[in-house]
Amino acid sequence: MGQTLRLLFAGALAMGYLVAALFFLRFHRDTRDRLFALFSVSFLLLCIQRIVLALVDDDPALVPWVYGLRLFAFLIILVAIIDKNRAA
Repeated sequence: MGQTLRLLFAGALAMGYLVAALFFLRFHRDTRDRLFALFSVSFLLLCIQRIVLALVDDDPALVPWVYGLRLFAFLIILVAIIDKNRAA
């Protein structure tokens, strides 16, 4: 039961990240603002990270690399915010 519930929550989080990525992609398409494109990429990376984490959770040697992907996604968000504020 625990494994099934963990996979259910991982899938729900991945779906939420994917919806957010598509949401920002739509705004990027409408406005051509680089902030929305970078946010979309970040949320797509978070979606991929959640899926990979659910698949490789049995191998503790790979877990830090998967969280490195999450760190990269948050760094992209930080760069997007800094870039948007510098442009203004």
